[in-house]
Amino acid sequence: MAKRILITGSNGLLGQKLVDLLVNESTVELIATARGDNRLPYTEGYEYRPMDITSKEQVLDVITSVKPDVVIHTAAMTNVDQCEFEKDACWQQNVLAVHYIIEACKATGAFLCHVSTDFVFDGTAGPYTETDEPNPVSFYGWSKYAAEKAVMHSGIKWAIARTMLVYGIAHDMSRSNIILWVKKSLEEGKNIKVVTDQWRSPTLAEDLAMGCYLIADKEAEGIFNISGKGVLTPYEMAIQTADYFGLDKSLIAQADSSTFTQPAQRPPRTGFTLDKSNAILGYDPKTFSEGIAILAGQISANA
Repeated sequence: MAKRILITGSNGLLGQKLVDLLVNESTVELIATARGDNRLPYTEGYEYRPMDITSKEQVLDVITSVKPDVVIHTAAMTNVDQCEFEKDACWQQNVLAVHYIIEACKATGAFLCHVSTDFVFDGTAGPYTETDEPNPVSFYGWSKYAAEKAVMHSGIKWAIARTMLVYGIAHDMSRSNIILWVKKSLEEGKNIKVVTDQWRSPTLAEDLAMGCYLIADKEAEGIFNISGKGVLTPYEMAIQTADYFGLDKSLIAQADSSTFTQPAQRPPRTGFTLDKSNAILGYDPKTFSEGIAILAGQISANA
């Protein structure tokens, strides 16, 4: 019996990677949803339904008519500084929308896999386990933490997939990431400044998609850390990128985050331990250097 999986945010980077992964999975019946038109380059192997997550009516209408076994909720407002300026829009997309999805899952008995973030933490004690206490330092972080609490207290079957610093290549090449930015800057001979006082576990979008699928397939309940392996500074990521592509590292200058003016505060040191995800889900992500090689292959394929 095929499992019916509905994805929100299928036009986004993670949504696209989930469709790429699940469209070839014979045990899955896939429903992709996003606001507006379908932006995927192919239409075979899944059903597309337009669904604006900020419309309670649309959410209930689509999910109750589709009756999925699992909803993987990837759609969110993720621009941290924009969330600081546009608090109402952030709350609507990151919190109220989750309440609507919970209500629809309750009505249909669907399992919810909700994607969250390392920004629920203050960054004073990373790398974090699933049981560490959140303490956000930005409005974005607070919105994602409020959504987590709503999911945890919903009374439905749920999982929360926390991730961080997701990188990858979208079908329309619309999004940049640290690898593409460093590569392009150095190829153009530009000097760049990269911070040395923030630590993250950069996450390949394909790995995050696999982590979400493993949760959905097992309907594994609880919180799971789904990130890449290892904890690096952006400066270390930039150096690894330059090394891989054989570019001039002398153009990369070290900086601390105080040299950049950002409206929203960032947690200085996050990173995740992946022991639980590995033991329960069999989740085994790539290192950052392996991720660079995968992106390099995709860049060549798109050239």
